[in-house]
Amino acid sequence: FKAADENDDPVAKAMAGQALDAPEVYWDGEPIDVPVGSQLELSEENVQGVLAACRQEIGTMFGYQAENRGVGITGGVDYVDLDGPTVVVHLKGRFWHQRPTVLTRVGAYLMGRIPEIVDVVVEDEYELTDEANDAAILD
Repeated sequence: FKAADENDDPVAKAMAGQALDAPEVYWDGEPIDVPVGSQLELSEENVQGVLAACRQEIGTMFGYQAENRGVGITGGVDYVDLDGPTVVVHLKGRFWHQRPTVLTRVGAYLMGRIPEIVDVVVEDEYELTDEANDAAILD
């Protein structure tokens, strides 16, 4: 795999990104696209749906689009569990942004739409390290 340069034409980035698989999403429901300030009830289905919308809205942070994969962004976020009012997620793949920043942005997105959420955490603190990001570097 040869990554495109961030300044390359979007088509060139997308062509390079076609060589890599998008992060797998383990939920097949529809995104719940509601504005910040919404008052959705805290439930697994609502968290999954809002997370799906989050993947689209702040999509430049993730590797779900070929253009992003083309410059080496292969990261994704998965729902793991609800622990009371805390949402547990899993970060995978490679990100350009620091992983704590990705988690903060995902958390803000979810909490801005489901106000009962008090925190969004990762399943394993290792997921927030540079080492985890480096381990995901492309072959």
